[in-house]
Amino acid sequence: MRVHIGGDHAAYDTLTDLISFLTQEGHEVINHGPFSYDALDDYPVFVLRCAEGVAADEGSLGVVLGGSGNGEQIAANKVPGIRAALCYNDEMASLARQHNNAQVISIGGRMNTLEEARSMVRTFLATAWSGEDRHQRRIDMLTAYESDRTLPPLP
Repeated sequence: MRVHIGGDHAAYDTLTDLISFLTQEGHEVINHGPFSYDALDDYPVFVLRCAEGVAADEGSLGVVLGGSGNGEQIAANKVPGIRAALCYNDEMASLARQHNNAQVISIGGRMNTLEEARSMVRTFLATAWSGEDRHQRRIDMLTAYESDRTLPPLP
C-alpha cells in the first residue's frame, strides 16, 4: 500500500521511525516532510501536502504526526474529501477505518510511544471500511456539507 506521511518537529523521531517501519512492512512510503529536524517548523507545511497526496492518490492512506496530533488532524481535515482521525490507541485506529472510512490517522508523538504509534498505524492500515449503511449515511451527510453546506435535516 502507498502511505503518505507528514508531520512536524515535535514528532520528527516518530516520523522517521514510522518511515523505516512502514518500509520494512512492505509499504511504499511518500514522505512529505519534515526532512530534517527544525524546532521552528510549521506542521501545516507538511501535513497539508500529506493530506493532498492522499486525496489525489486513490487507494492510499496517510499518517500525520505532531506533538499532540490535534493541529495535524485539523489541518488534514481542511483538505476536501479527507477524513482524518486523531487516534490514541488501536481501538480508535480500527474504528476510524471501520466506521468513518478515515483515510488519514493523526498521532501525537508526545502522547504515544514508538511502539504504540507503530501498532496504531499497522491497525489503521489493516482495517477495512465496513461499508455499513448507517456509517455511509453519516459520511454522505458530511460530504454534502463539505461540498455545498447542506445541513442534514433535523429528526
